[in-house]
Amino acid sequence: MDYFNTTQTEPKNSTDVSSVFTHLVLPVLYSIICACAFILNGLAAWIFFRVPSSSALLVYLKNMVVVDILMLFTYPWRVLSDLGYGGLQLKLIVCRYTAVLFYLSMYTGITFMSLISLERYFKIVRRTSGVSSFLQRVSIAKVLALLTWGVMMLFMLPNAILTNQPMPEVFSCMTLKSDLGRRWHEVSAHFNVGIFWAAFLLMVFCYTSIACHVYHSCKRVQQDSSEARRQSNRSIFSLLAVFVLCFVPYHACRVPYTFSQRHKDDFSTHNHFILFQAKEATLFLSALNVCLDPVIYFFMCRTFRESLLQNLSSVNQKYRRPSNRHRVQFQKSVKIEQPSKTTSSHLQDGKDI
Repeated sequence: MDYFNTTQTEPKNSTDVSSVFTHLVLPVLYSIICACAFILNGLAAWIFFRVPSSSALLVYLKNMVVVDILMLFTYPWRVLSDLGYGGLQLKLIVCRYTAVLFYLSMYTGITFMSLISLERYFKIVRRTSGVSSFLQRVSIAKVLALLTWGVMMLFMLPNAILTNQPMPEVFSCMTLKSDLGRRWHEVSAHFNVGIFWAAFLLMVFCYTSIACHVYHSCKRVQQDSSEARRQSNRSIFSLLAVFVLCFVPYHACRVPYTFSQRHKDDFSTHNHFILFQAKEATLFLSALNVCLDPVIYFFMCRTFRESLLQNLSSVNQKYRRPSNRHRVQFQKSVKIEQPSKTTSSHLQDGKDI
């Protein structure tokens, strides 16, 4: 959870933490994805919460929408803080609350991605096993979702509670933590990294197994199955691509960054600066996840896809079709003029078109 080290005022050597990229470019980029994600996730929430939770997949996807909305809530606070608005009080809010909420949302979302991959694996590859029928139950999916939220809150919320020290002269988020808070911060950071790598390995195994199973099944029935394979590959690729793009770079970068934080004397000022910039850039990729998750919903969930296309079609027809009032006026004018049969037939043809 290295985000806590980013919201600080200028230390003695300001080049360690301050640059055009982190204080000007990144706030603009966060503002853009905040606007886009607000529209995309608002649409996703509107669709998902109008349909019943009839499957385990829908339960997990609905929870992912909630996760994305919570993560999205933290972006405006970060933007204002990075631009220098709000002073130390805003930085305190970011350190104590919104940074914790950001990481809570991110790792909860990663957990739900791994649950989706596990559910897909047992439904497609091990569909005859007892575990498959167990995991397909909506009630079990809801229990697993509640357990996920409960465990993540248990590990993450103390980071907010234990950020309770008086405001220091040289501000940094870590100086606001008590001794227990700093130890808990390290424990929760290791816990989150463990969640990421476990989820990554699980997803690679599950989706590789699914791809192989679909390929061999299509080959065994000896029929043209290119469309089925294409749909399966699209579904698998969308989730894996989003996961790898958003989360792998950050967790690969945080290893040397965390090492540099613990062994500051072994790294030059320039190296500290470069690692900080890299960590901030890859953290932005993690934040970009809120814009890409709707792609997962579209490819993985037929209910979401059909509802979205149906609503878009309805909106399109609404704006292209004449209103009832205009249609009544048009019919009255036709009746008064009493046109010939030929003209009537042409009008009827035009109406049908």
